[in-house]
Amino acid sequence: MKVRSRPRIVVIYNRDFEGAEGDPENKAREDVQNVARDIVRILGTCGFETGELGIGNDIPAAMAALLAMKPNAVFNLCESIHGDNRFEALMPLHMELAGIAYTGSCSFGLSLALRKEKVKEILRGCSVPSPRGGLVGTVEECAKLDLRFPVIVKPAREDASVGISSASVVAMQSALDRRVAYVLEHYRQPALVEEFIEGREIYVSILERMGQEPQVFPFFEIDFSDMPAERPKIVSFEGKWVEDSVEYRGTRPVRCEGLRPEMRASVARTALDAFRAVGLRDYARMDIRLSPDGVPYVIDVNPNCDLSDLAGGYSRAAKAAGLSYKELIMRIAELALARQSQVLAMPKVAVPPVPVIVGQADDNVTEVHRKGRGPRRGACSA
Repeated sequence: MKVRSRPRIVVIYNRDFEGAEGDPENKAREDVQNVARDIVRILGTCGFETGELGIGNDIPAAMAALLAMKPNAVFNLCESIHGDNRFEALMPLHMELAGIAYTGSCSFGLSLALRKEKVKEILRGCSVPSPRGGLVGTVEECAKLDLRFPVIVKPAREDASVGISSASVVAMQSALDRRVAYVLEHYRQPALVEEFIEGREIYVSILERMGQEPQVFPFFEIDFSDMPAERPKIVSFEGKWVEDSVEYRGTRPVRCEGLRPEMRASVARTALDAFRAVGLRDYARMDIRLSPDGVPYVIDVNPNCDLSDLAGGYSRAAKAAGLSYKELIMRIAELALARQSQVLAMPKVAVPPVPVIVGQADDNVTEVHRKGRGPRRGACSA
């Protein structure tokens, strides 16, 4: 019998960007394939057997293909199914049932992070500062909010700044009603309305370490100095993804300098408290607004944040901490491999053959086996 000499790590990613080229917000999904291929290349150069699996809408078919590849661990980059981020937890949930170790946060943490109002409730319950706000499902509910203007309106179930623009920050009731109506109609989900925190926007990147406290990378913040005066100082979808926009030019990430040691410690402690309170794992980024009176408010938690090499804020922070991109990817992969022995010791639960198909069923599952150097670039234990 042939015995595999090297662990096999399969990189999975969502393919729902295909066929959605006309959607201006598709850019947030499209980049994941390039990141996946970079990681496959790095794992191959580090001596692992590698595989690549693109996930379509047919989850049972995807799981069958993944099980056939017999991975020792999965590098999970599957961020959405059928263009909907709310299904991000489906593949992790099925991998947990099948006893497959994988990178990043578990299904519970991923699901919770996309219920922004629940995250905020948990943070406040754990005494982690978070802006006051509320969830609204109709325009009429806006009148019941007891918040101070200005406020910011966000889709409650999106990430990557989807649904956030300059119009998201409003200073009066009529504008709030209009923006909430837009979110409800365009994104078909509730809107989260929060008091807008003026101040520095700081990104805190966290990487867990085996047997040690998590590592907090050097902080980065957004330089808003080139933002036109009439636009709010936020990172909108255009600011994150549309490179020829004024908002992209006005939201430059830079090293966070000038914080007093006690303030830097307070920001780091707040980020770690949020990471633990929401039940995240392996790696994440906390978005924090530092108010003029020195309170670090958590405005968003980002499990399984963007891992792109050149443009990614997380890899930029890792490099500031002295980790190369290759070392970062290996550290994350090793966390999943370390869990493999725990997963193998658990009783296996057969994945039910009941079709769990999101949207139109298809056979959009691609599979590429490669060995070595490739030619192309909670309760959750898995």
